[in-house]
Amino acid sequence: MGNTNRKPIVAVVGRPNVGKSTLFNALAGSRISIVKDTPGITRDRIYADVNWLNYNFTLIDTGGIEPDSNDIILSQMREQAQIAIDTADVILFMVDVKQGLVDADAKVADMLRRSRKPVVLVVNKVDSYQKMMMDVFEFYNLGIGEPMAISAVNQQGIGDLLDVVVSHFPEDLLQAEEDERTRIAIVGKPNVGKSSIINKLLGENRLIVSDIAGTTRDAVDADVKYNGKEYVFIDTAGLRRKNKIKEELEHYMIVRTVSAVERADIVILVIDAEEGVTEQDAKIAGIAHDRGKGIIIAVNKWDAVEKDDKTIYRFTEKVRKTLSFMPYAEITFISAKTGQRLGKLFELIDMVEQNQSLRVATGVLNEIMTEAVALQQPPSDKGKRLRLYYITQVAVKPPTFVIFVNDKQLMHFSYARYIENKIRETFGFKGTPIHLIIRERKDKDA
Repeated sequence: MGNTNRKPIVAVVGRPNVGKSTLFNALAGSRISIVKDTPGITRDRIYADVNWLNYNFTLIDTGGIEPDSNDIILSQMREQAQIAIDTADVILFMVDVKQGLVDADAKVADMLRRSRKPVVLVVNKVDSYQKMMMDVFEFYNLGIGEPMAISAVNQQGIGDLLDVVVSHFPEDLLQAEEDERTRIAIVGKPNVGKSSIINKLLGENRLIVSDIAGTTRDAVDADVKYNGKEYVFIDTAGLRRKNKIKEELEHYMIVRTVSAVERADIVILVIDAEEGVTEQDAKIAGIAHDRGKGIIIAVNKWDAVEKDDKTIYRFTEKVRKTLSFMPYAEITFISAKTGQRLGKLFELIDMVEQNQSLRVATGVLNEIMTEAVALQQPPSDKGKRLRLYYITQVAVKPPTFVIFVNDKQLMHFSYARYIENKIRETFGFKGTPIHLIIRERKDKDA
């Protein structure tokens, strides 16, 4: 499970209209990170996966700014900068050559400089190096190093920029340590009881919390030993909350969640039993789903709910409906206060971990597929019918399968879901998403 080489996180900070989303689109290419069919995820792009040479990293937008008055812009930029300092490995500070050096830029640059995090200064909208170089040099005055001139619209200078960005990635990230322990992120809205769950798990299984010095993240990793096996819990509740940022800030919550989920193998989404499942829960769950992580839904404060014989059933139905894009998620009802069923969490974690790493023999997969096709004819369009030739598993964590077909366009989402369900009927794969990759193979016999 040596998943310690998590993807580095690069956060973008900058005033309105400096071109953050243009840069996002240029870097993320067509691979839009937000899955279309995941309900509850905002359409604005908060994060994107970027591949550069052999580096993979996650680009995060630290938040929109209402271009209202200058003071408001400054206070919102400070908030953004704080989010970036808390969660990122490298900070991209974006300015606009046409707007020139603005007072707010200088104030935020001071904050970033004091954070001691690597900051890359990007000057956007430089359409002509010859004409604008003097204007670019002006940004040296910010005191955060050499300005990189780019034009996000014309995709100029982006390669050089990325070279500088990846040069700042921490060494230890790029070498996977052989850490075999399962990493679990506990995520959820503010005040659903994330910290109390971790404290309870730590309390019952005394192990010194390794608060590794020098980790700038506010996610503190806690080691827990249970039945002789070690687990690492990544706490997103922020045990050292120095900054004044209001926890309710949805954007902050999402950025924090992305950075924790990125480092985890399995995600426990905590839902408040008294409040029920919400759209915000769906948004957080969508991040784990998107990232292909194992998932357990823990309904906390279950001791506080009035119950009859149908309560669990009704609550489960509601969760399934709101989180319909992850029918594979395991649901458990717990109470951090009374300790009810907390031990069961470890059983579920072990089970999900096994399912994430399960490999299925190609022969068996093709039998399942042949039978599925016989039971339900593949879709056709204008007289051309989808043909499925062959299926094989290419990866684990999450289990990933390639299906070779005659025409990708004919593989409707619903038919792919049908094939996935057939695989699940046989192997369960509880608690883990399954990725299907559809590839075309031209019909040899035609």
